[in-house]
Amino acid sequence: MVATHKDPREEVIQAWYMDDSDEDQRLPHHREPKEFVSLDQLAELGVLSWRLDADNYETDEELKKIREDRGYSYMDFCEVCPEKLPNYEEKIKNFFEEHLHTDEEIRYAVAGSGYFDVRDCNEHWIRVWVKKGGMIVLPAGIYHRFTLDTNNYIKAMRLFIGDPVWTPFNRPHDHLPARKEYVKAFVDKEAGEHAVDAAA
Repeated sequence: MVATHKDPREEVIQAWYMDDSDEDQRLPHHREPKEFVSLDQLAELGVLSWRLDADNYETDEELKKIREDRGYSYMDFCEVCPEKLPNYEEKIKNFFEEHLHTDEEIRYAVAGSGYFDVRDCNEHWIRVWVKKGGMIVLPAGIYHRFTLDTNNYIKAMRLFIGDPVWTPFNRPHDHLPARKEYVKAFVDKEAGEHAVDAAA
């Protein structure tokens, strides 16, 4: 029997295509039948992921190396839950508005969990469930949104290159250079590869 090596990231980060239901945004929203998305497929959209030691983030050499390699000089924490976040209802509503940023969005769940929804190349929503120990990087220019899951709690480390800029640009903002660069690097590339595959 051949042992299959499971990617350790999959224990803390899972992704799937979403249904079109308007039910509570904190529910999983799986399609029927379920359609999972691999972490490699996410990487093709520019979404990077790691599994880290959330209990020892202060001394974690792997996190330190990622920060050094990618230039993440700024760090803080954001706790999202009704008790800790001022104007919670308004903030959660804003987080769930489809938007993009002109810089990477880096989130590392050191406690709790939440959903980061991203658009694939065909405009379908992919739900990315990030749990304690999962870190993801959303590239500049990708349309996305965030919501808590039914546990109603996440404590996330936020990393940034230089001084943080959290400005969300709600869709549509296709004219921004960050969006054009994202489309060129990931959407057009993906469409071109599929065209080649179809012709083969």
